[in-house]
Amino acid sequence: MIFVSVGTHEAPFDRMLQTVFDLGLGVDEDLVVQYGPSTVRSDSASVQVEYLSFDDVVGYIRQARAVVMHAGVGSVMISLANGKRPIVMARRFEFAEHVDDHQVELARRMDANGLATFVDDAETLRAALTGAEQSPGRMSGAPWLGEDLGRYLAEQLGTPRSSPAPAI
Repeated sequence: MIFVSVGTHEAPFDRMLQTVFDLGLGVDEDLVVQYGPSTVRSDSASVQVEYLSFDDVVGYIRQARAVVMHAGVGSVMISLANGKRPIVMARRFEFAEHVDDHQVELARRMDANGLATFVDDAETLRAALTGAEQSPGRMSGAPWLGEDLGRYLAEQLGTPRSSPAPAI
């Protein structure tokens, strides 16, 4: 299963969803899409929802072979904390997807540190999806960050629950 999320930002991220759908994903394996305010849809997606609860996001990430998402730090950290190295596309100011280009810088730095795979078009997304099974999420580029985040989340949220993804 491939899990795709545009996050919770109020601007649409149609460019990312169109890139995903242009690859013809969802034909040979399940495709779960959280689309937020975006308008792009595909009949090939098994599940398409506007927003998901935190527990559902975690469940889908854990179940997924590959995670494709916007380059929001929260989304990336949730993916890494659940053992998946996300494939990220940055929202860009020039396309009215965000207020500035901070996600571009963040995505480049995460990619350089082995925390995410930064893609910007269908060709690089296709290549990243091909290698997704061999790219487990780990905080090797910044091990202290994962440990600190894990401690903080445990303090704030309690012991992590093993919540299965909703049935697709």
